[in-house]
Amino acid sequence: MRRLIKQREIVVDEWRYADEDPQGRSRALILPFARWKAEREQWWLWDGRLGVRLGPTDPVAELEHDFLRISLVAIEFGSIGEGRGYSQAQILRRRFKFTGELRAVGYVQREQLFYLARCGFDAFELREGEDLEAALSAFDEFSVAYQPAVDLVVSPTRRHSLAQA
Repeated sequence: MRRLIKQREIVVDEWRYADEDPQGRSRALILPFARWKAEREQWWLWDGRLGVRLGPTDPVAELEHDFLRISLVAIEFGSIGEGRGYSQAQILRRRFKFTGELRAVGYVQREQLFYLARCGFDAFELREGEDLEAALSAFDEFSVAYQPAVDLVVSPTRRHSLAQA
């Protein structure tokens, strides 16, 4: 029973990865991008909820017309220096207006959570052994952000201009 942080709460994960449930008996299944691409027509007709797991080099744009069917996108971080997932998340949220669950998976640590949330992630599957309770505090470490982002945190400049209006 996997637990993760979703919308800033610790929850039991209701989703299963395809290698955990190859026959799709779970009603919520996450497929690797390559499998989704190869078997798209078959899975489109399946009656459960579907997610797709993107690797760092998988082209986000190839999912653009699939969001009527896909309700979760899991973006994999392969190492601490891997940053392409941040860009993939912003593209999904801003350009393609993806409103489903956006999950960070793989090499995800507590120190990244605030920044991942700013890019549009709302679910976080931390590495095995990470303390989820302690990780929740990462969202509150910064009270102000200067750069515009998907999470709509108001910057000091914007806060000042809103107060003047």
